Amino acid sequence: MNGWVAVAGLGPGAEALITPEVSAALDEATDIIGYAPYVARVADRPGLMRHPSDNRVELDRAAHALNLAARGHRVVVASSGDPGVFAMASALFEALESGPGEWREIDIRVLPGITAMLAAAARAGAPLGHDFCAINLSDNLKPWPLIERRLRLAVQADFAMAFYNPRSLSRPEGFARTIDILRETCEAGRLILFARAVSTPQEELRIATVDQATPEMADMRTVVIVGSSRTRMIDRPSGPILYTPRWAE
Repeated sequence: MNGWVAVAGLGPGAEALITPEVSAALDEATDIIGYAPYVARVADRPGLMRHPSDNRVELDRAAHALNLAARGHRVVVASSGDPGVFAMASALFEALESGPGEWREIDIRVLPGITAMLAAAARAGAPLGHDFCAINLSDNLKPWPLIERRLRLAVQADFAMAFYNPRSLSRPEGFARTIDILRETCEAGRLILFARAVSTPQEELRIATVDQATPEMADMRTVVIVGSSRTRMIDRPSGPILYTPRWAE
């Protein structure tokens, strides 16, 4: 049996947002590996071995997947959203680069998914309609001074910004610092979208301005999108639309 590894994005939460390509890989897989809540999203079936693990063992998880594939297993490594956006695709290639040479002969595929940033933007309108960037606010794998430098440069360049992993119980101070930086560098009326648990029954969308924002508006299930200076809001009876025009002067 020829083994393979597919690093697959399960989308932001709703089953309808899982791509047919990912569904087909899950149907063929002998093993699914991933952070426990992501593995739990995949329906059990005969012949499928499940390998849930903690959130901070990405390289161990990647090596496990490559070892199984080298033995002939068909392995799906599950990520939420898109596996190439702050997720498992990069971890798998890091393990591949430092691992044994025979791993390089394994059939490896990266199957894209709808990442939370794009799902949140679509729910709100089109806040990423012009140039934008994505920044992971977690300082687990990079120092806070680097995060702060990138924040300030992104504001200086007038990008819309999508923030991943804004605030956790173990590091609540990071997002408070982020808001302080935004207040130092942006106008008070700059629009911010707080999009929590998009496409799930717990979905919550909230639009605020920089001067209204508080750290408690975000948690680890929230994607925060900060508009550029040109981002606008259209009020409607059915709910506001947030969008950034496609042009700039």
